[in-house]
Amino acid sequence: MIRDSSTLHKGQNLKVDINEVKDRLPKNILEIIREKPVVELVGYKMVDGNQFGLVVKLTNGKINWFFENELSEIM
Repeated sequence: MIRDSSTLHKGQNLKVDINEVKDRLPKNILEIIREKPVVELVGYKMVDGNQFGLVVKLTNGKINWFFENELSEIM
């Protein structure tokens, strides 16, 4: 889980926690993430009044966004 997204940088690789997203994503996106859960950070998105989403590029080149608690940094 990412606790402070302000320390991340564009182009950084992150890992999707499949258990956190399996209930909200379409099956085709879940299959891509199960195959390779590493994504590339491309930006940020305001998702409600006090929370940001992280916009990422999946391994197939598609863009999606996730909450901070659905991703983790790769060390």
